[in-house]
Amino acid sequence: MHNDSIIPEKSTGKETAPSGTQTLLRGLGVVQAVASGARDLKEIARLIGTTRSTTHRLASCLVEERYLRVVPQVGYLLGPKLIELGFQAREEVPLAILARPYLDRLSELTGDTVHLAVREGDDVLYLHKKPGRNGPEMRSRVGHRMPLVRTGIGKALLLDSTQAEWQRLYEVSMPASGRNPLWPAHEQQT
Repeated sequence: MHNDSIIPEKSTGKETAPSGTQTLLRGLGVVQAVASGARDLKEIARLIGTTRSTTHRLASCLVEERYLRVVPQVGYLLGPKLIELGFQAREEVPLAILARPYLDRLSELTGDTVHLAVREGDDVLYLHKKPGRNGPEMRSRVGHRMPLVRTGIGKALLLDSTQAEWQRLYEVSMPASGRNPLWPAHEQQT
């Protein structure tokens, strides 16, 4: 997202959310705010654009249902229900299920870390990781996303993309600090 709000973007392409979905979107915004590092009601409310009392009601419901938890001296954290759902969703991805034995075998044969990932918007989403014996530990984690242009597997997924697409993705992945590593020019293959 390009603004400060963390309310989920609409994927339907419609200008307005369907009637009766505002509370759901705000609740999802609370979960996303906590996932992005917000730990107290003030910060969560700022990110989702609601009052502190509304945010408290939403967060309390999410804690009650185990989507969030509260840890003293830390604040709000993602809850065990999200872990359960995450693993369930991961198991329902047929690609990961079908590819797992082959990826594991490839890692055993080469000694290298092997990843399976898919492009999701401007990010790469890791579906499977088999750590290898060679080289340093890779920091990637299953279920996490990274900007496509910031990972090796993301760059591999972009091999057939145009120079304009590479440039756009590089620009949207720029950290807020504006500091970027050197980026090689992508030559168009014909």
